[in-house]
Amino acid sequence: NGTWMCPTLSVLRAAALSDEASFRGDPRMKYVPDFLKKQWADGYGWKGRTAEDNARARRVFQKQLEVVGMMRRAGVRFIAGSDTANPYIFPGFSLHEELALLVQAGFTPMQALQSATRDAAQYLGRLDSLGTVEKGKRADLVLLDADPLAEIGNTRKINAVVLGGKLISKQELDKMLADVEAAAGKGA
Repeated sequence: NGTWMCPTLSVLRAAALSDEASFRGDPRMKYVPDFLKKQWADGYGWKGRTAEDNARARRVFQKQLEVVGMMRRAGVRFIAGSDTANPYIFPGFSLHEELALLVQAGFTPMQALQSATRDAAQYLGRLDSLGTVEKGKRADLVLLDADPLAEIGNTRKINAVVLGGKLISKQELDKMLADVEAAAGKGA
């Protein structure tokens, strides 16, 4: 019937793993301002969960992965998203997690990548100018050091970005992250 799904599996995963200290102690917390760290630590309703609640959340997440896979096989169309403002959803990083979770749910790496590119552009009615690499389309690209079709985790191996016709090198990207870390450390 033309329905599109944006499952935000990364959010569902965060809810399922919120009781794990290793999950809450993610090294990317250094990019998160203190006020947001406090909000996340307060739990968004997760703080008072029992061990049984946490075990149920893990089972529900596993079932959600299965349902997303069944929906994909049934022909439902998907767009990737990660709902950035949620606890333990790190801007930029979480889209890579979302792609990996889509693959875990049964997508091929190509299908997962398309959910964040071509399919998202199609959903927005912008496939004429976005979503694929073609002459005459907007040329925003992420250049990788390894093939994401061989392993979806390779989307994290970023060499450079082309944004608005400007090349942003790995060194510039690393500096941007260092600047975010510094700003977060100042309570920004």
